[in-house]
Amino acid sequence: MTDAPAQRMILFATPHRGMFFTGMLQSVLVMLPWWIELVLRTRDGGLDWPWPAVWWHALMLIYGVFPFFIFGFLLTVIPRWQNQPDLQRRDYAWIWVALTTGWLLLYAGFVVPALRVGGLLVVACGWAGVCVRLLPIALLPGRGRLHAMPAWLALFAGWVGWVLLIGMALDGDGRWALWAIDIGLFAFLLPIFLCVCHRMVPFFSNSVLPDYQMVRPAWALWVLLAGAVLHGLLNRMDLAAWRWLVDLPMAVLGLWLSLQWRLFDSFKVKLLAMLHVGFAWFWIGMALFGLQSLLPWFGISALGLAPVHALVIGMFSVLVIGMVSRVTLGHSGAPLAADGLTWYLCWALQLVVVVRILAELMPGRSLWLVAASTGWLCVFVLWTLRYLPSFVRPRVDGKAG
Repeated sequence: MTDAPAQRMILFATPHRGMFFTGMLQSVLVMLPWWIELVLRTRDGGLDWPWPAVWWHALMLIYGVFPFFIFGFLLTVIPRWQNQPDLQRRDYAWIWVALTTGWLLLYAGFVVPALRVGGLLVVACGWAGVCVRLLPIALLPGRGRLHAMPAWLALFAGWVGWVLLIGMALDGDGRWALWAIDIGLFAFLLPIFLCVCHRMVPFFSNSVLPDYQMVRPAWALWVLLAGAVLHGLLNRMDLAAWRWLVDLPMAVLGLWLSLQWRLFDSFKVKLLAMLHVGFAWFWIGMALFGLQSLLPWFGISALGLAPVHALVIGMFSVLVIGMVSRVTLGHSGAPLAADGLTWYLCWALQLVVVVRILAELMPGRSLWLVAASTGWLCVFVLWTLRYLPSFVRPRVDGKAG
């Protein structure tokens, strides 16, 4: 049996181990109180939240779940994209400690409100540590900078969004929360996932699909990144009626990339198909955003939060399951193949996003919301149970890392 000190050393053997470990726990811990809230609402009840419940749900999902996976991934791959040596334990272990401690303080802030701002500040320090450590690497010249530098800029934008939460916690001004949500979605998460997809989906496809021609134009990445940021700005400038001018071209470009990357051929390899399916939800989500922006011109208001959840559940969450599962298998020495459970969980998540979209279109919205949140928890609890032990065990092939 591995003793506790040895387990801690294994947890810090690579940057992704500790970050993915906490990210998986967060995927359940962040959603659980929201699920309880939705169940209580069906009985005209609710929890006592430090901020409006919808804001808390949005902000904690944006900033509390996905960043841990992003930190672990970028701390691992940006040095490799730039042909630099892997980071040492001293470079990232303290960052994990700061981030995890900050979140523990935030959870304790439910009981002791005075701890809330302290938790926000500690997380901000950990997040700044990621930015500071990766900046000199991302700035290095070379082909890897095409993806490393935009990913770093998005990472920094996420830190700015988190700092805005500190402002809201201090003065209670809800405008900080609205800015933090749009920054988190369209200047932080969406740009990073676009960078990762643009680099990794063709790369992985090229390694397993026969007669594959890699299509990865730099101009497409820049157009998509600019469109993501412009979408968020139009939201904040009360110009949502004009978003379709940005969203629909992004949807068309995303569809073109999916076809060029051979979406349908990817189903020959399950682990690869999960990445392609996640990216497909990008252009579906942007098409929904575009439609939502066009409808008011005809006197129709529809879709509600359906486009947002097409991105958050359909794109971000499916890509997390696909990419994190792949990285975990590869770095644990296991074969790079999705087992039956991982494959079924990917498709269960497709059902979750469809149910969440239907919640905006069908009667009985509260029950649809409970169903969607229940589905999310089931998927991520099972996924966590499947992969979490890998982060505190040595590689099965006996190699270091």
